[in-house]
Amino acid sequence: QVQLVESGGGLVQPGGSLSLSCAASGSIFSINVMGWYRQAPGKERESVATITWGGTINYADSVKGRFTISRDNAKNTVYLRMNSLKPEDTAVYYCNAQIVGRTLDTGLYWGRGTQVTVAS
Repeated sequence: QVQLVESGGGLVQPGGSLSLSCAASGSIFSINVMGWYRQAPGKERESVATITWGGTINYADSVKGRFTISRDNAKNTVYLRMNSLKPEDTAVYYCNAQIVGRTLDTGLYWGRGTQVTVAS
């Protein structure tokens, strides 16, 4: 079994900062891509940022220059630093990872999500 557990999130004023982290645990051989997605009320889930094991990063245009994704491969953990937050960043943020298990099966896993609210 593999679990992704997110932490961080909360309420912040516009222009503020928050950090999210997501740790993967369980029967893990390696993790290919890790990423963050978000879903605002009434909208579809969208990709925010992804990072490969080798460090290749992609950001959504809406967060470029404000958000920074990073990962610690030794800890199977991905981070998202969010600066200059805007009300439109309000959403539930989900961690996602493509994980190769110890039996060399590959699966796509999701965390349960953490709420980020940007409001004054």
